[in-house]
Amino acid sequence: MDIRTAIDTTRMGPFQWYLIGLATLLNALDGYDILAMAFSATAVTDEYGLSGSQLGLLLSAGLVGMALGSLILGPLADRSGRRRVLIISLAVNAAGLLLSALAQSPVQLGIWRVVTGIGIGGILATVTVITSEYSNNKHRGLAVSIYSAGYGLGATIGGALATQLIPAFGWRSVFGAGAAVTVLTLVMVIASVPESVDYLRVKRPAGAEEKVLRIARRLGKDGVTGFGPQQSGATQARLTDLLAGSHRSTTLKLWAAFFIIMFGFYFANTWTPKLLVESGMSENQGIIGGLMLTMGGTLGSLLYGLITVRYDARRTLMVFSVISAVTLVVFITTTSVPALAFLSGVLVGMLLNGCVAGLYTVTPASYPSALRSSGVGWGIGIGRFGAIFAPIIVGALLDAGWSPVALYSGAAVIVVLAGLALIGIRPHLGSDSDSEGAESADGDAVLAAAGTPLDENDPDADPEYVRMGS
Repeated sequence: MDIRTAIDTTRMGPFQWYLIGLATLLNALDGYDILAMAFSATAVTDEYGLSGSQLGLLLSAGLVGMALGSLILGPLADRSGRRRVLIISLAVNAAGLLLSALAQSPVQLGIWRVVTGIGIGGILATVTVITSEYSNNKHRGLAVSIYSAGYGLGATIGGALATQLIPAFGWRSVFGAGAAVTVLTLVMVIASVPESVDYLRVKRPAGAEEKVLRIARRLGKDGVTGFGPQQSGATQARLTDLLAGSHRSTTLKLWAAFFIIMFGFYFANTWTPKLLVESGMSENQGIIGGLMLTMGGTLGSLLYGLITVRYDARRTLMVFSVISAVTLVVFITTTSVPALAFLSGVLVGMLLNGCVAGLYTVTPASYPSALRSSGVGWGIGIGRFGAIFAPIIVGALLDAGWSPVALYSGAAVIVVLAGLALIGIRPHLGSDSDSEGAESADGDAVLAAAGTPLDENDPDADPEYVRMGS
């Protein structure tokens, strides 16, 4: 059989699970970076005498870099190879963290925060695709969700480490430690991560078939003879390809979902401590409330993945978005009973992180291989704009007199819109060269669209639908 069929239809081997674990570590770099900057904010403000607006710009600098990295490096990965771009992104991330530790002014720190973010954006755009491609049909949703859980793990470790390092060594030590971990991870990637099999299968660079056979041996897939018939199609992945033909509707819907969910996610994660205090809690209780969201986040990604082993990934994501909107309102209206509010906070974190895991699961399956990194990269990039705007818009509304209840209720309404945006999205059908494949569903695909699970061992079942989590 060909390598794609072997990965999709056979049991996950130890090396595949190793790649999922390494991908989880890579995603943890994102969570570490966000929380490290947040916990360093007070010390940075004290050293440089920053105003609130100046600090806000500094906090947003990394998010701006992530958007740029996803938009630029994601499409580059489709053209030049996902492994190569992942290595470049890790090197850029490590350099940005190290230079952040050496910054001598807030302007320098802001510049290096953008550089750090560019690296993380490239990491997310490539690793999301590699994780999806090296998982089998049955466990793809679970694998991507384990990978997504890395954000909460990295955020928790980053926050805990920052509280220990800053009093002892200063805020620069937080970024230095992050640089050291990133360099170690870079070495692991160079030594063990293979190229994307779908990149090799579609682009056919020199020596591609030999590489595929070596990858098959590492995966323990016996009987692989190559990568199947030659695929025709575009050799360059462009933004116009994402917006052409049958891909246009899918792309615009996914962009809307990414923007909305990331808006809600970063609203909750950046403003919760402050808004809980505004609602009458103590400062310490506000911090605890924020940590409850982070704690719930890791659990939520795993929960989403477990559910998608049995149920459709897109419909699960839609349900998560609606329920998360409800819990946002419950969370902010129960602050007079801290125990109940903290429990609601865990649920908010679980559901919002589950939504992020859902987007990472649904998006790669919605595009042919040649556009997969571009689709994921642009989706993440558009989502980062939602992350950037969330703190700014909420701050302006708070200054305008909006209450915490009004702000959370407004965010709840917005998050529901993400579920509506996902209506009608279907995984890519047909060959990688068939840009209109989504319009040529066979009988099994129609059953899948109607909610009838497909048997992953059925040779007539469309693999892209199974990949989606059916």
